[in-house]
Amino acid sequence: MPVHLLPPAAADLKPVKGLLLGTAEAGIKKPGRQDLLLMHLSRQATVAGVFTQNRFCAAPVLVAREHLAAGKGVRALVVNTGNANAGTGEQGLADARATCAEVAKLLDCETEQVLPFSTGVIMEALPVSKLVAGLPDCVAALREDNWLNAAQAIMTTDIVAKGVSRQITLDGTVVTVTGIAKGSGMIHPNMATMLGYIATDAVIPQPLLQQLVTHACDASFNCISVDGDTSTNDALMLIATGTSKAQPILDEKSQAFLQLQAAIREVAILLAQAIVRDGEGATKFITVQVEGGRNVAECKQIAYAVARSPLVKTAFFASDPNLGRILAAIGYAGVQDLDVQRVRLYLDEVLVAEQGGRAASYLEEEGQRVMQHSDIVIRVVLDRGEASAQVWTCDFSYDYVKINASYRS
Repeated sequence: MPVHLLPPAAADLKPVKGLLLGTAEAGIKKPGRQDLLLMHLSRQATVAGVFTQNRFCAAPVLVAREHLAAGKGVRALVVNTGNANAGTGEQGLADARATCAEVAKLLDCETEQVLPFSTGVIMEALPVSKLVAGLPDCVAALREDNWLNAAQAIMTTDIVAKGVSRQITLDGTVVTVTGIAKGSGMIHPNMATMLGYIATDAVIPQPLLQQLVTHACDASFNCISVDGDTSTNDALMLIATGTSKAQPILDEKSQAFLQLQAAIREVAILLAQAIVRDGEGATKFITVQVEGGRNVAECKQIAYAVARSPLVKTAFFASDPNLGRILAAIGYAGVQDLDVQRVRLYLDEVLVAEQGGRAASYLEEEGQRVMQHSDIVIRVVLDRGEASAQVWTCDFSYDYVKINASYRS
């Protein structure tokens, strides 16, 4: 079950003026569930995004990048679950474009103004006919207060829908930031098996919006790992509908920009943490905090090594304080001049290791006590600088294997 994670209430997900959402049951993989989402944007909306760095990226990723680069403005996003349309060659590209063309026809816009997204099984043909048949129902269901249904429609192995809203005041006007995401397994930078959509009614040009989404992603979705696998389909999209009465944000150094940046970052971090808390088979949520490094890069390098170690993750599932596995991960992370004599390792507040080995004060029962918790902090102090970084991960349980062994069946 998810670790301290409850689904959002529909009323908690604030509408964003200028963005309509509609869902439908297209029967793409399984009958009887919402699996198709359509988002219709205001004409003045700007859109920016960050995509997977997997070289086998999916057809919808390629087409979405292509359509964004066309610079015609984005009027719609279409998302299906149940099929990733990845590893599908030229036919996959044709299918993604055909989906966009059908959306464009229904919404009276150009094909290049539609961005496609898919998630699900890799290397199977996209059932375009089912998508096309479901789109009119999406159009009929379009409304501003449909965020919870949207969050549910993009789920795959997720147990809990993921959505967050925050509101700030700019120039005396309330500005809304609402986001949803999906993801549970195949999660690791860059980025993860996740789709994320964050929207605001702020007025902001696309280049500044791109700065905001890149910053938010680096602070959130690029700091999570469930199983060390990076997907073919990841995307985080940031939409500014431009419908707010607040003054346009034109300066990245302005107070308004910094306020909006903080709100978007907070939404992104909460969504990213929700993905880890809902990690496939997860029973524990683990923060890996590395501090005292020479730079952020080496801190992240060590944090990722610990976070993705199957031996570390299985030990936490069993609440077995086999904590030498953490030292091993720190040691093989690739920081060649690391002085292990200066490294200190803590489990929550318990000092576990120092001066190259077990701390004299460490008691095994204290380690076991901490490992019984469902939220745990692994803190690594390098004592070689001022930089720090943190990564969020979870344990590995029997259920992770079961879920992924039978994912296609």
